[in-house]
Amino acid sequence: MQIIMRVLKKFRALGISLSSKFVIGLAVVLTIAMGVSLYFIDKNHEMLVMEQLDQQAKALFKQIVLTRKWIADHGGVFVEKVPWVEPSPFLDEPEIIDVTGKKYIKESPAMVTKELSRYAKEKGLFWFNITSLKLMNPDNAPDEFEASSLREFELKSKKDISKIEKIESSSYYRYIAPLYIEEACLKCHSHQGYEVGDVRGAISVSVPMDSALDMMSRGRKGMVLASIATISVLMLVLFVMLKELILRPVNYLKTSMEDFSKGEGTNISIIKTGDELEELSKSFVDMSETLKEYHESLEDEVYKATQGFEKANIRLQELNEKKSDFIAQISHELRTPMTSIKGAMDYLTAKIPKITQQGKDTQDIMEFLNVIKNNADRLIRMVNDTLDIERIESGMFDLHYSEMDILSIVKEVVISFQSISSDRDITFKIIGGSNIIVNVDPDRIRQVLINLISNALNYSPDNAEIQISIAESEDKVTVTVRDRGPGIPVDVQKKIFDKFYTIGKRHGTGLGLAICKGIIEAHHGEVSVVQGLEKGSAIFFTLPYTTVKC
Repeated sequence: MQIIMRVLKKFRALGISLSSKFVIGLAVVLTIAMGVSLYFIDKNHEMLVMEQLDQQAKALFKQIVLTRKWIADHGGVFVEKVPWVEPSPFLDEPEIIDVTGKKYIKESPAMVTKELSRYAKEKGLFWFNITSLKLMNPDNAPDEFEASSLREFELKSKKDISKIEKIESSSYYRYIAPLYIEEACLKCHSHQGYEVGDVRGAISVSVPMDSALDMMSRGRKGMVLASIATISVLMLVLFVMLKELILRPVNYLKTSMEDFSKGEGTNISIIKTGDELEELSKSFVDMSETLKEYHESLEDEVYKATQGFEKANIRLQELNEKKSDFIAQISHELRTPMTSIKGAMDYLTAKIPKITQQGKDTQDIMEFLNVIKNNADRLIRMVNDTLDIERIESGMFDLHYSEMDILSIVKEVVISFQSISSDRDITFKIIGGSNIIVNVDPDRIRQVLINLISNALNYSPDNAEIQISIAESEDKVTVTVRDRGPGIPVDVQKKIFDKFYTIGKRHGTGLGLAICKGIIEAHHGEVSVVQGLEKGSAIFFTLPYTTVKC
């Protein structure tokens, strides 16, 4: 059934008319159905012909056997000698002379069989042969078919054998069955060691098949021609009915719809067919009248609303352009000097130890320079975070997907925080996540983990533990970062993912979690706070589980 549905879908997709699809499809179905029917009819006809040939061959065999039995029971028959026939050298007293001087020769069952076969073959009716593996007359030597059959008869594996064989460009139905030794046969064959019931030989009957094959061929041609004529007439009738009953009303309805879509259809009439097409036409007329009324009343309202929307849209576009220009300009203006400040601070920081070696007190200068450097770093982070937020909100946030082991990404980020965490004796514990492959942008997922773990470090007390758990379900992977800090108040849990929102006067620009939310949602996942914790806080994010386990 699925194969048929796929074929129908492909057939519907052909760029030809409905009538052509219908005619071609019906022709194919009828041709296949008729072909299958003709195949079984032809096979049945062939089976009947072969059965008739088999019955004919068996009847001839039985007739020959009865004739031979009658001759054997009477000890042979004598026929008047003709000049071209010599007495058999294989018979005792093969010739006698009556009182008038006429000569008669003795005919054995085998000799009579051979004579009858010669007569039948000359008339072109059939021919038969008596043969044996123990010959008395070399003229009765078996051919290949007869010899193989005799061997099977001696093994008593078969009672008779039939075969279709090509002989001298003509086809014959050949049938062979064994001859068994009877009491009357021992008169001539006892010296060969036979006993009653032994296989003496066999009689093969060959019936010409050319006329039967020709008859079957003519029958096939007649059935094919009749089928073609039947299919042609049926297709013609169906095409006319399809055109008059379906295509003509459908074309009228199509023209009416096209005119209506162009605004040209004013007076659309119902098609009077008395069937489903009339109901369809009536529904279209009702729909067209309803649409006209609705269209007339809607035009004014649409016109008024469109004017307001156009003004608002123009204003929004102007504001958006100004916003984008402002962010691009301020980001460019801030990034260059801040980068220069940071480079200068790094340079001074490297030079100060040399000044120290000269014995000068530079502690105040170092503290001042560290403050400047930290602020420069913070400004650069703010610019970068602002750019990321702008890309996310403008839809220009590109992701570069690849299949990654989520556990390896987590471990890589954790290792990057080892120096900071060891100074405060903070440890990391990773739970789960073995052999889980996800299709993500690895750089962006690292950015999310860096923000979440950095927050956890900022809010965790010394000698604490930060727990990172990775769990998988049927369709997603969940990563949770949990700390032992003061926790997140319930009333602000929904606000922490907003831009520039921070808790208290702690570190950060207030954009980290907003960026995390944008990255995870771009991956079709979600990020949120774990509810109901007694101590500390936990933030989790999910990623669609789209890959295979290792």
